[in-house]
Amino acid sequence: MKQTSLSKRMIEFSPFLVGTMRLGKWGEDFSTNQWIAFIERALELGLKDFDHADIYGDYTTEADFGKVLKEKPHLRHEMQITTKCGIKMPADNRPEYKIKSYDSGEKHIIQSVENSLRNLQTDYIDVLLLHRPDFLMNPNEIAETFEKLKDDGKVKFFGVSNFSPSQFEMIDKMFPLVTHQIEASIRYLYPFEDGTLDQLVLKNIIPTVWSPLGGGKYLLKGNSKEEQDLNQILKKLIDKYELNTAQLMLLFLKRHPSGIIPVLGTSKTERLEEALKVESKTMEKEDWYALYSAAKGEELP
Repeated sequence: MKQTSLSKRMIEFSPFLVGTMRLGKWGEDFSTNQWIAFIERALELGLKDFDHADIYGDYTTEADFGKVLKEKPHLRHEMQITTKCGIKMPADNRPEYKIKSYDSGEKHIIQSVENSLRNLQTDYIDVLLLHRPDFLMNPNEIAETFEKLKDDGKVKFFGVSNFSPSQFEMIDKMFPLVTHQIEASIRYLYPFEDGTLDQLVLKNIIPTVWSPLGGGKYLLKGNSKEEQDLNQILKKLIDKYELNTAQLMLLFLKRHPSGIIPVLGTSKTERLEEALKVESKTMEKEDWYALYSAAKGEELP
């Protein structure tokens, strides 16, 4: 298949993506009015990117979000929507899925996009990600499917999530991707070490990061020497940078030259406001390495 022009990588994200996973059935279970208030405040703050996946809320959260766009369609032009597909998860409204599995075949991707378009009450998706690597994936089939969806105007840009560097390379060689959504935090350092972020720097592709606060693990209890050491350094940096622990964890990620964009999983708009305060700060390199070493529990070699 002929490779698509690399110019198709062009996309601009907000400083943070607003995660929706905890806003629906899997979390706060917002009413439509609560969704509206949350979305409008995020947009006021300049956070235009909303991060979805078809499976969120047992395949219900996209539809919850779509009720907002049905009631206030003008908001669609003020935002970018990222959603993911590729996981087949057993649920009451997916009785045909007997086990959890991954599917990157043309039929499943196209059907997933059609479902998302209908549920989100929109004519197009800004960014479509393959949620998990399908070990049986055919990169040629994926590239052809992406090309069709783009030509049909149903999806503007494409990426992947949770892929290894080699899996990412396999797809990107066939169809240029605009992002890779990965897990990374001060409590999950593997992408800094396994080549994932190196690859994205080399390709000038900006990563988005889920669980940037380590799933709440930044609330360290000091039960181990590692946590005690990390707490001690965080306390010093809180005073130095005039930021709280969560903000420091975001600043730690933002310091990386790949231009990491964290996905904020909060349901509270004040947390969105807090996150934006790190945009005016830059972490000094020695402070970054002090946190890195403490999180590893050992000095650098």
